[in-house]
Parts: sequence; C-alpha cells; structure tokens
Amino acid sequence: MKTLDLLLGEHPLFAGFEPAHLAIIRGCARLRRFATGQYVFREGEPADEFFVVRHGRIALEIAAPGHRPVVFETSGAGEVVGASWLIPPYRWMSDARAMEPTGAIGIDAACLREKCERDHDLGYLMMKRFLPVLAERLHATRLQILDVYGKR
Repeated sequence: MKTLDLLLGEHPLFAGFEPAHLAIIRGCARLRRFATGQYVFREGEPADEFFVVRHGRIALEIAAPGHRPVVFETSGAGEVVGASWLIPPYRWMSDARAMEPTGAIGIDAACLREKCERDHDLGYLMMKRFLPVLAERLHATRLQILDVYGKR
C-alpha cells in the first residue's frame, strides 16, 4: 500500500515540490472515498477541504430551483476539485458529486492556509498551481453557457 507521502508526491498538483513542502501538506491531508452519487460538497457550505482525485470521477454542478443540475466540468484521476478554499469567505460556489466510486486525498483548507501564511514560498507554489485550475473552471463554465444559450 502506498503511503500518503508517495501519493501526494505522485499527484500532478504537487509534482516538483520539495520534500519539506510535501511534508507540510501531508500534515493537512487524509484519504477520502466517495460512493457513486455521494456529494463531495454542496454550494454555500464552508469550503473547508479540497480534493486531489486519485481515481474515479467527480462532477461539478450548478443547480437552479426547479431545474436539473447542470454539469459544467468533470474531474478525474490526476485532477483537483475545489478551489473555493482560496477565496474568502471560503464557501463552495457549486456542488460536487461523485459519478462513480472515487478515491481522493482531502486537504484540510484551514490547515493549509495557515501553513501558507507561515511559509510564503509554499503559499506562492499553491497559488501558481491553483490559478490554472481556476482558469480552467472559468473556461468550462463559459463553454457550458455557450452550449446552453447557443441552442436557440
């Protein structure tokens, strides 16, 4: 069985991190499992954890009252779910649901934010890694809107 150190080090989000930074992150991490259909998080709830997906798939959804949820992105192995932990007031801006049995590493957001405040090099690395995640989510949402509203 692989250790949490090895699993973190193998994940693309942390590729190239120094062992000292991986050890700091490990102190905030735990293994998580989600069953098919299980919510990983819900819009409006505290964004107190983010997830690096090891296997399975997680759908990011936006729901409107009286309508079915719209999936605007699906994340799988090697990807990251949840960037709201970086942005005050630290609340989820969408729902996330496991589309199949999913294994992930959950990173305690408050723990990591505090460690990034103390170690600005680590904080800078995390911001550099999460900025592309945010940009990808924005692009995916834009494409979803074009798809929905472009079919008139």
